[in-house]
Amino acid sequence: MQDARTRSGSVNGDAGIRTTATARPLLHVLADTSDKLSGICSILQERFAIAGERLDADSRLSQTPVAIVIRAELRDVDNIAAIKQRAAKLAKVGKRIFLLEHTSHVCISQAYALGATLVLPSTVGRTKLLAALADPADGPSASSGDTLQSDNAVETAATAIASMFAAVTLGQPLDVDGAKEAGRQIAERITRQGLTEWLMTVRRHHEGTYQHCLLVTGLAIDFGLSLGVGRADLERLYSAAMFHDIGKAQIPLAVLDKPGRLDATERALIETHPAAGYDFLKDHDGISREILDAVRHHHEYLDGSGYPDALCGESIGDIVRILTISDIFAALIEHRHYKPTMPRAEAYDVLCGMNGKLEKALVRSFKQVALTR
Repeated sequence: MQDARTRSGSVNGDAGIRTTATARPLLHVLADTSDKLSGICSILQERFAIAGERLDADSRLSQTPVAIVIRAELRDVDNIAAIKQRAAKLAKVGKRIFLLEHTSHVCISQAYALGATLVLPSTVGRTKLLAALADPADGPSASSGDTLQSDNAVETAATAIASMFAAVTLGQPLDVDGAKEAGRQIAERITRQGLTEWLMTVRRHHEGTYQHCLLVTGLAIDFGLSLGVGRADLERLYSAAMFHDIGKAQIPLAVLDKPGRLDATERALIETHPAAGYDFLKDHDGISREILDAVRHHHEYLDGSGYPDALCGESIGDIVRILTISDIFAALIEHRHYKPTMPRAEAYDVLCGMNGKLEKALVRSFKQVALTR
């Protein structure tokens, strides 16, 4: 710990680290080893006043920080118990970032269950971590109340998605009602405050597969609202969006979130997810025929070139057609650390160029969602 003491100011033994600077925003850091603790402190101390401690120490953190960063092995029951003991203090902090040693669906689900607002791999670099800790006020303006509401909606939905993926991985019962409730909250959020803020908030909090699911759900909801669908159809639409990629839980995250182009074997593996999701959901209560149809067929195209069943024309239902457009657009505009985010206008042009694959009338109707909402 000598290096950590030198870099971080005064130290309360190996269990804790505290910087001496007070002008900077206060950041709490928790870790399950001294090496992890000192490593995080060393890359963040120039920007923050840091109070840190190990999870196996008695909690002495009293002030409420601007954010908290936790790096721990969540397959360790003692670490989980130590984090739960700090639950009351964690709940007071608006930004709770978990750095995971193993970014499996189960560990991600556990992090959200423990109160994470953002989950990142422990290998995340300094630039990415600082960006995650940046004050939202530095970006597009929003009132603190609006930001808190949107962040809470993201947390609820991300927790539901993570729980779904973990249920598939572990062969456990699926919380169908919880997922639908998360979709309902997203619908309420977008009805009140619009699509654009939802998209920005999601991209600020998530990357990869979970970000995609949240973007698709928001886009499908706003598309449905713009079309004036009834309450029952809107519920079917956001439920289908929440569940549409559940089959990806059987695909390793290394493949799902791989930078760059997939090889033929990886692509074939990815293309198993619609049927896998359908097979998992078909025996669950509360999953309607329309939702199952959307889960299985959201990669089908009108010209028969899609998968897994090569459907065409009238064989593809309305909810599927709406979800497919939302899914493609979300994939184009999502943020990935290895590529720039495609502007929404450019992404809409891609949709317009998919002649014969998507319903032209729906693509035209989607324009206001894509560009102005």
